[in-house]
Amino acid sequence: MNILQIEIGKNQRTREARRIEQILSKKAGINYVSISASGVMQVEWDANRTQPSDIIKSVKKLGLNIVNVKTDNEELQNEDSNHAHSYLHILGENTELYFAIISGVSWTSGIVFSFASGAPENIATILFIIGALFGGVFTFITALKDLLRGKFEIDFLMLFAAIGAAALGKWGESALLLFLFSLGHALEHYAMRRARKSIAALSELAPNVALVKKNGELTEVHIEQLKIGDIIVVKPNSKIAADGVVIKGTSPVNQASITGESIPIDKHPSPNWQNQNEVKKLLPEHRVFAGTMNGSGVLEIKVLKKAKDSTLSRLITLVKEAETQKSPTQHLTDKFEKYYVPSVLVVVIFLLFAFLLIDETFQQSFYRAMSVLIAASPCALAISTPSAVLAGIARAARQGVLIKGGRPLEELGGISAIAFDKTGTLTEGRPTLTHAIPFEKITKTHLLTIAVAVEALSDHPLAEAIVEGGKKELGITDLPMAENLKALIARGIQANWNGSIVHIGNRRLFEELTGALVPEEINQKMSELESGGHTSMIVHQDDEYLGIISVMDIARPEAITTLTNLKKIGIKRMIMLTGDNQKVADAIANKIGITDPMGNLLPEDKVKAIEQLIQQEGSVAMVGDGVNDAPAMAKSTVGIAMGAAGSDVALETADIALMADKLDNLPFAIGLSRKAKLIIKQNLIISLSMVALLVPLTIMGTIAIGPAVVGHEGSTLIVVMNALRLLNYEL
Repeated sequence: MNILQIEIGKNQRTREARRIEQILSKKAGINYVSISASGVMQVEWDANRTQPSDIIKSVKKLGLNIVNVKTDNEELQNEDSNHAHSYLHILGENTELYFAIISGVSWTSGIVFSFASGAPENIATILFIIGALFGGVFTFITALKDLLRGKFEIDFLMLFAAIGAAALGKWGESALLLFLFSLGHALEHYAMRRARKSIAALSELAPNVALVKKNGELTEVHIEQLKIGDIIVVKPNSKIAADGVVIKGTSPVNQASITGESIPIDKHPSPNWQNQNEVKKLLPEHRVFAGTMNGSGVLEIKVLKKAKDSTLSRLITLVKEAETQKSPTQHLTDKFEKYYVPSVLVVVIFLLFAFLLIDETFQQSFYRAMSVLIAASPCALAISTPSAVLAGIARAARQGVLIKGGRPLEELGGISAIAFDKTGTLTEGRPTLTHAIPFEKITKTHLLTIAVAVEALSDHPLAEAIVEGGKKELGITDLPMAENLKALIARGIQANWNGSIVHIGNRRLFEELTGALVPEEINQKMSELESGGHTSMIVHQDDEYLGIISVMDIARPEAITTLTNLKKIGIKRMIMLTGDNQKVADAIANKIGITDPMGNLLPEDKVKAIEQLIQQEGSVAMVGDGVNDAPAMAKSTVGIAMGAAGSDVALETADIALMADKLDNLPFAIGLSRKAKLIIKQNLIISLSMVALLVPLTIMGTIAIGPAVVGHEGSTLIVVMNALRLLNYEL
């Protein structure tokens, strides 16, 4: 399946999205269409039945202004097409609001003159007509476009109702209807632009140019011209132009725009910046991101990613894509509208001919039918969920949390259990060598020499700790190299050293190798170490036990605080999944506040554990690094990746990505999700209650068109403004 992303003009009305989705989805070769509230259209299409150019033509025929088009993450075009309404935006993007104000002033003046004694009778009528003209301009254009496509949408129905009221001599009500409808549209657009600007601001974070250093000279180039390997110079208090590694200079960098961290991070050169393999494992103090703000020092940075592949660029793309992913509630309201709208039309048609059954004139039946139609229009319902999703995603992005759609935004709020990977998530992920205990006549030097030689072949974090700590204790750097490394999943490793076979691993490995339990002395010592939270391993050469080495991965500084905060906000179960011995898991769990430590897990065991937890709890979130934990994260209700900044894999695999390599933002993300769920429920109640109130009143003739429009547009504005409260959410 192919994905086409089309960015449409900001002046498209949000309430038109569902209609456009329905029209395009009927085109040959188009399988799925979704439009976000910020104007991004996601289209899934079949290459055997259609092409991007055909889809673009179909979009243009709908009168939409195409700003940008991407397919397979490649930009196809970037144009400023003719805006459908651009020739009317003579006063800027708020032209409709200004027209609505003029309409309102004219209507108000007409009301004043209609009650003023001695005033000419036609003055009030003229003012009402002026008010109707200014209030109906945008409504007329949209209705005309719909009619030309054979569609009868809300704009046409409102215009029809206004013309009908005028034909009945009710010029005041006609002007009031168009004034309030236009004002509602204008204020809705104004409010939604606030949320859109929060996302659009991401695009403005990166500078347009960068200073490239070549042959000792500085040249200013556009960021799109930067190549991987270029050296750029970043002056004090200026924005960093590309993702890269610091090779010279020291300076604090404000990364809040990417990771949400409020405190600047001190950056200094990486000693291994010229080694491509080492660059992939950069520590946070050496890595910088495009769009972040340099502090007081001058930095020289080696570019690691092109502008279009930078973390900021990926973040912008994913946020825009996320807005097109509808939430469960939105899918539900779409299904409801599918049956609701035809039902309303049937009722309205029946009311049009009510004069045949009851004692009233056609004019009265027509007037009541139009009032019911206005009252029953589901505009507030249609926008209630998308506006909340847009605001929630925008607020999360500003905090350094990427929420990839309405589904995870809603579902995270219903989570009562969270599973954590241990290494690198709850712990630092940088263990250190703590013990080297030789067995019987073996010397500590011999034990460490063999352990370091074999582990030097592995890129596992525990192996790096053993090599680094062992070399430091031995006081030497050159050792006889091992060869033929073989990883034994969840058990250990095997290699050849000086003509012998060496195994390093856990009890399970040696019970399988020897068919017997490990010696009691070794087993007892390992148990003592594991009770203290150490990960211990047996070193075995040919048929001889050499001894035990142990490492320890300390808990993250923020782990205890984060888990405490999660407990406070109602997370009942916090599960730790690890391949470590159960005693190690228990020891770490007791220190940081984990309720359910689960050790001795193979990768497939973690997936099974998630399945069992879902059966027990109904829904479970899984927090990991997005790489090794991908299967378990995919199986969970909501997958959450930590440290996603700079990691394309983490950004792609997770439903939610914490850009900073910290747990701090997890309680915020859950709190935001719960607030979003609450606001969505409130919006549904407001929109449905207003319909339930207005429809019976208009059917009975208790209220007329004017109050119906006030309630209709008022409820739409209320749900939008209620959703925008998420932009200011704080935990």
